Amino acid sequence: MTDSVLRSLDEARRGARAEEREDPLMRDLIGDLLRRTRNEQGRTLREVAEDAQVSLPYLSEIERGRKEASSEVLAAVYRSLGLSLTDVLAELYQRTALIGLSRTGTGAGDFRRAGAQVPAPARHQARVMSLAA
Repeated sequence: MTDSVLRSLDEARRGARAEEREDPLMRDLIGDLLRRTRNEQGRTLREVAEDAQVSLPYLSEIERGRKEASSEVLAAVYRSLGLSLTDVLAELYQRTALIGLSRTGTGAGDFRRAGAQVPAPARHQARVMSLAA
């Protein structure tokens, strides 16, 4: 199936688009973070699945927000991508804080003028270790 067909099926299943929902689902936010991080690192789904010891189809379902993975599976995928739980939670906080700002129509400049701190976009860095024998 093509991506557009799959997207249409996802939208029909969910009822409303993720962007139109009042609050995003955690599985959508986590899946998006995992896919973006993997793509930024130039890694394939197969590479991450093998490294995390998760089946490729299951990891694909997690990335697309179709499956609610256990904390053990998510931890294995985070480690494979060089992320810590703190990295993930910080990114999710920033994404949901920005959604809240856009929902209220308040710009980041309004918060800065009031002296509040506005979350900055997260910077993901791959941690690569090389062991030589």
